[in-house]
Amino acid sequence: MSDDQDLEYRLDDQVGYILRRVYQRHTGIFAKLMPEDLTPTRFAAMVKLLELGTLSQNELGRQTSMDIATIKGVVDRLKARNFAKSQRDPKDGRRQMISLTSEGKAVVENALPFAKNVTEKTIANLSPEERIQLIGLLKKLC
Repeated sequence: MSDDQDLEYRLDDQVGYILRRVYQRHTGIFAKLMPEDLTPTRFAAMVKLLELGTLSQNELGRQTSMDIATIKGVVDRLKARNFAKSQRDPKDGRRQMISLTSEGKAVVENALPFAKNVTEKTIANLSPEERIQLIGLLKKLC
């Protein structure tokens, strides 16, 4: 490769690579600080259930940007820990309606300050203005 070709593509300057490295750092902080061995996907599902109330499993997947297989696994693990429960939708027996148990609600409410701390540690090197700009730019990419 010539020097010109070397400059055309540098892995260290690619958005996907940078986002993956930031996400790895963020998930490491998350794993270290979050209680109850919550994973980012379980926590996201629990927060959406807290925020929106009972949702169909499919809607919970859409709200948390998880595919069908992933959200099913997340819900199964939350149910196994008694953090969530499911029941058939009385209007459509094929649909599973998911809600937090009282234990799940208490766990996620307790975890919220930890989650704020995870975010704070992830973006600690940014000024308040840079934090707002970063979130705005990332949302534009979604």
